[in-house]
Amino acid sequence: MTRRVAAIDCGTNSIRLLVADLDPAAGTLVDLDRRMRIVRLGQGVDRTGRLAPEALERTFAACVDYAEVIRELGAERVRFVATSASRDAENRDEFRDGVRKILGVEPEVISGDEEAALSFVGATRELAGTGAVETPYLVVDLGGGSTEFVLGTDRPEAARSVDIGCVRMTERHLRDDPPTPAQIAAAITDIEAALDQVAAVVPLARARTLVGLAGSVTTVAGIALDLPEYDSTAIHHARPTLDQVRTVTARLLASTHAERATIPVLHPGRVDVIAAGALVLRTIMERTGLTEVVVSEHDILDGIAWSEAEAPAGE
Repeated sequence: MTRRVAAIDCGTNSIRLLVADLDPAAGTLVDLDRRMRIVRLGQGVDRTGRLAPEALERTFAACVDYAEVIRELGAERVRFVATSASRDAENRDEFRDGVRKILGVEPEVISGDEEAALSFVGATRELAGTGAVETPYLVVDLGGGSTEFVLGTDRPEAARSVDIGCVRMTERHLRDDPPTPAQIAAAITDIEAALDQVAAVVPLARARTLVGLAGSVTTVAGIALDLPEYDSTAIHHARPTLDQVRTVTARLLASTHAERATIPVLHPGRVDVIAAGALVLRTIMERTGLTEVVVSEHDILDGIAWSEAEAPAGE
């Protein structure tokens, strides 16, 4: 039976909405509306430990717009998931209260492991059984505040979340424009240390296919493909090689903000953090030895939608 559900993913950098018709028996998901807004909820959280008033204002304004879309399309179930920034913030109750008033649902501030599991389902459901890629998958969801790693075939087998998102790495290390070699080296050291933590839990050497999710990965793919504008159809399931990712990363790290802003596939809200995101992706690929990344436009947002569509009636 088809269910119309709304899924909201509120991360450190962006807030995204998906309204879709899902049929769990057939395994089909049909988009009715999929949109994203850069709100930078995690602005300064790594430094202050609090959500900034202006960041909350931007996020609540997006929620108002999303509430209208959900009403117009008549979603019968809504799930709002919040991730890294709202996990870390001292004033997360202010965030929860605001979302509850606007959307009428309780925002779930989920753990990194829960985030990884939802990302895995969203990214791999359509790959399963196609024979197009080898398993196990290593799904990497490269966010603003954190990056989730999950290994599995039919289901997640091991997962770990670490604080090496593109916003956090930019604020922590890449402060100059363009960043200095010393800043880049410090960021790599930080990323490598986080990957040591991942490797202690997730057997990275078992992975046969790297599946990359979220805006940093899709943007790097779009740049590697030299697209004249952002094209989700062309980017979805593209397979940039490690050499291509290295080339894009080097270009971004050597560019000024103004130079990066001229790249046609790059969303204005990612201009200041994309170099860090590319650096995280490059370092992950070098660490795992996987020579390409399968880029997916389907990610935690789709996983959230599936979780609602498959929930028992009345829950």
